[in-house]
Amino acid sequence: MNLVDCKSALKTLKSGLPIIFPTDTLPAIGCLPRFSNTIYEFKKRDKDKPLILMGSEHKQLIDYVHKSAKKDYENIASKYWPGALTIVIPASEKQTSILTSNDLTLGLRIPNSHMAQSLLRVTGPLLTSSANISGLKESTIAEDITLDFPSVKILGPVPWGKSSGKASTIIFWKKSGDWRLIREGQVLVRELN
Repeated sequence: MNLVDCKSALKTLKSGLPIIFPTDTLPAIGCLPRFSNTIYEFKKRDKDKPLILMGSEHKQLIDYVHKSAKKDYENIASKYWPGALTIVIPASEKQTSILTSNDLTLGLRIPNSHMAQSLLRVTGPLLTSSANISGLKESTIAEDITLDFPSVKILGPVPWGKSSGKASTIIFWKKSGDWRLIREGQVLVRELN
């Protein structure tokens, strides 16, 4: 297993390669936004499936949110993050170069994981997906994940702390004050219509 600390992880990410790290839900494979194609290649993921941008705190992600949705974003983010909630929201006009969706939206999340937040404070926001080959079962154990991704560096130390093993709840912003449930997960959002 090829373990790295946060500083070495940044070096790997800057070279265009992804890294694997724990979150509060499922382990993630992440890359710097300009290298999003690497996740699709490593995971064998369909290009029509967007990635999630993770940050260490909601202020780190605010510049990615379209001005029309900022107030609602701040409201939901301050109540439910860090945690197992992904917010799909219109992207800022300045950030369209990192989009992996076809509809000018971006999924954002702040994981409730000390290791993930420590990494994201060093690297800045990372585009992510669950650390598994697309269509195969997810694992929460680093040793098992290395079987699918033997060349990808893993954030240490291992073993990682306990994660839920359940995917995040995903909500979608329709318009001011109007949120819709996309995927049910462990977070119940009261503001849904």
